[in-house]
Amino acid sequence: MPLTGNRQKQSHSGMLPEQQWRMNMAENIPEGSGQMEQVSEELTKCAMVIEHAIDHLLEENHPPLAVASALLGGSLGLLSRTMDRETILRILDSAVQSVRAGELEDAEKERKAGSA
Repeated sequence: MPLTGNRQKQSHSGMLPEQQWRMNMAENIPEGSGQMEQVSEELTKCAMVIEHAIDHLLEENHPPLAVASALLGGSLGLLSRTMDRETILRILDSAVQSVRAGELEDAEKERKAGSA
């Protein structure tokens, strides 16, 4: 959920984390630049691969905490190789704000309601 501009993050309650990330990106990418479409397509592809990997690991009875910790550790490693410290801190702050606002619980409730 990166925030790269100076605009304040708006709350996007009820959205899935991927949708929240897209909204945050859209708030910080100049209109008409074509970057949002590219990011959105790439994000969708990456999200599908990650979701498949998560499902596979859980089906093999790996503990959810181990899977999540490995993903978080890998994500932080990737961020540290590709971004400066301040950008990483803004991304992490945005994630913390989403957790504090209850956005993840809201998204999970919607996901469960949609699969029922």
